[in-house]
Amino acid sequence: MCDVVEPWAHGTVVRATRYPSYFNVVRVEAQTDLSAEALAAVAEEALAGLEHRQLELELVDAGDVRRADFEALGWSAVRLLWMRQDGGAPDSSGLAVEEVPYDAVHELRVRWMAEDGHPEPDPEGYHAQAREVARLQGAVVLGVREADELVAFAQLLRAGAAAEIAQVYVDPAYRGGGRGTALTCAAIRAAGDVDDLWICADDEERAKDLYARLGFRPAWLAMELTRVL
Repeated sequence: MCDVVEPWAHGTVVRATRYPSYFNVVRVEAQTDLSAEALAAVAEEALAGLEHRQLELELVDAGDVRRADFEALGWSAVRLLWMRQDGGAPDSSGLAVEEVPYDAVHELRVRWMAEDGHPEPDPEGYHAQAREVARLQGAVVLGVREADELVAFAQLLRAGAAAEIAQVYVDPAYRGGGRGTALTCAAIRAAGDVDDLWICADDEERAKDLYARLGFRPAWLAMELTRVL
């Protein structure tokens, strides 16, 4: 989906011009002495005209030392832990999981964005672009119902011989009942025989422990910094 991949002094600028609200990022892939202010200026220039500014620091220690400075500039920061599955899917809790249409969990996606601190729960253009990208990546959406209402979902995406469990979300009122486990197990099975199966977790939250119990092992850590205009 990315049609612009341009090197800069300390990494790569990655743009998807067809999806300006969905995915565009300045990757910092090497050690740098640039300050938070200087890196923010790089993103400002490289991503001019978009609704967001995003930096991904591959060396997480470099992000940690600048984190407070970025947050003072109005950026949000999250340590992302990428994990690769190296074992079979264990039995789930027995909860019923079903494949559902992409748009059936739209309200859950909106709630997730609001919970994640996005200033606009349904930003202009974002969901339409995310839907198109998901279609191109062969998205499979799995859901769990409570009293006939979808209260949790997971989304599986494919890229060649690899797949990613890109989203696992449970409504706060229904957490702690095994729904996240059931969805993740179902997504592992839905991925089938792939060379690589990935999932990404916030390194500072508990989901990574769940994924570890389901056979995912840490592969790499990065820091994602975002400022929504």
